[in-house]
Amino acid sequence: MPVTDITKDLDARTLTITAHFAAPVERVWGLYADPRQLERVWGPPTYPATFVDHDLSVGSRCTYYMASPEGERYGGWWRITGVDEPHRLTFDDGFATGDLEDAPGMPVSHNVYAFEADGEGTRATYVSQFDSAEDLQKVLDMGVEEGSRSAIDQIDAALVA
Repeated sequence: MPVTDITKDLDARTLTITAHFAAPVERVWGLYADPRQLERVWGPPTYPATFVDHDLSVGSRCTYYMASPEGERYGGWWRITGVDEPHRLTFDDGFATGDLEDAPGMPVSHNVYAFEADGEGTRATYVSQFDSAEDLQKVLDMGVEEGSRSAIDQIDAALVA
């Protein structure tokens, strides 16, 4: 299991996930840079993702939706705020409407994904910060901790495929 730690801090409004992958940093980065590979791990196994737009350039907007086992679609978006390939990606992540526009009133997280060499593998640190403790609590109540763990735990298998 790649996830080694999950820390929630309501005072700092952060959710931090640490994971270790049995692949070099460049390979892990490649998974996030390729939307077809990312679709295999973005979201829990029962909610596969489809990226409609994907461009890891600063200022770009990526859009995606996840499909439930019943066929319902849940949209989301990223706004890329920083790229230091292959070590660091920063972006805002939010909920989207059915036509992949920003969903008003829903939490937006400000994310820092950092990848560093660790032995023969990669240590990944995913930090999501929310605008308020209420926003963080809202996504925790929606199951983001369990969903993120199950999504990230798929990455090692995707890296060797």
